[in-house]
Amino acid sequence: MKYLLLICGEGDGFGDATPEELDATAWVEETTRRGVRLLGNRIHPAEDATTVRVKDGAPLITDGPYAETKEQICGFDVIDCADLDEAIEIAAKHPVARFGMVEVRPFWTEE
Repeated sequence: MKYLLLICGEGDGFGDATPEELDATAWVEETTRRGVRLLGNRIHPAEDATTVRVKDGAPLITDGPYAETKEQICGFDVIDCADLDEAIEIAAKHPVARFGMVEVRPFWTEE
């Protein structure tokens, strides 16, 4: 089953974490070697976002995030695991899990 890992921090970062503590190189190498990591990347901060809505048939464009939230998505990974337990095990090993949070969401499947 495929899962989306949303890599999140609070506000503008990860508190007092050093770049070395946040380095996910070893995690990426391990999950790639295991064949579970399919894709992933960092993303620009929320203030660089563009929000698109359609009202009365016309696009309404807003610069920045739609909602002000404490947690911000900083990156993502797509993994393919046997089950939720394996996805949680992989998410718990991500270095950001110690300083921010990793949200695990299964991809939608038609049953």
